Amino acid sequence: MAGGRLTQRDRHHIASGLAGGLGYSEIARRLDRPTSTISREIARNGGPAAYRADQAHRAAWRRARRPRPIARRPAAPGGRDPGAAREFLERFAELMVTTGMPRMAARVFTCLITTDSGALTAAELVHHLQVSPGAVSKAVGYLESLDLIQRERGPRRRERYLIDDDVWLRSWLTSARQNAMWADAAQEGVAILGATTPAGARIRQMAEFFTQLSHDMSGGAAQVVSDDAFTVLAALAHTGQPHTVDEVATALNWPSDRVAAALSNARERPDITDPVTVRRLGSGAYSIVARPGRLTPAQREALDRRGAR
Repeated sequence: MAGGRLTQRDRHHIASGLAGGLGYSEIARRLDRPTSTISREIARNGGPAAYRADQAHRAAWRRARRPRPIARRPAAPGGRDPGAAREFLERFAELMVTTGMPRMAARVFTCLITTDSGALTAAELVHHLQVSPGAVSKAVGYLESLDLIQRERGPRRRERYLIDDDVWLRSWLTSARQNAMWADAAQEGVAILGATTPAGARIRQMAEFFTQLSHDMSGGAAQVVSDDAFTVLAALAHTGQPHTVDEVATALNWPSDRVAAALSNARERPDITDPVTVRRLGSGAYSIVARPGRLTPAQREALDRRGAR
């Protein structure tokens, strides 16, 4: 569903629809807007009989540029000013839009983060934002791809979308992983183009920049990563052989679920376990291997040749 303010073209479509005898809901459907938007637009501009597109657009233009009086609204129970809260929500969402987030995703995220419960159903988001279920679904999918929101089963088996306490850490680590991917791709480019060529030197600078940026970002996050993950990595490195969760748990004298959680922690954050990463084999055992991209193809080939001797 379209968002934002009505355009002059939208208003001409409204006028044409009224002249053709269309109802508010049909005009809203054709413009992909909420029916409430259309009804408010027509009501504030003289009603269906007196609505004129150009006049309505000029009136909207004047309202948008009218200076707002600085006045304190009466606070709602609990000290919250509903008008100020709405203005903050709009400004906060607009800030995220300027950083590259799609507008509807920014509105959904802001709605969730400014809700006391931190969790809303799709129907509640539709009601709060006055948009279509499809628009909410698309925005939720985008936010989930960035690990900014989670799903949970709410009352009556309805799914709720929420922001948990780890959202900022996950966002930080996602950015760190993306920078590491840039660094790995650039390293491969250096091997292909040649480090002594102008193009190779340029790509090498890119690789060094993103490598340092990834390390700087993941360094602070490493402080909150479970020490269990590093202990399990050390155990696998010490034996040099693949082991199952139960085998590692027996050797460390830990519960199996503690080892499983540590392995999951290590696998989800390869930027922090660099230069190694955890691999799960088809047998269910785990081993540690060099992180993809840490070695160039030429380096891997040379090491393989030495190992075959």
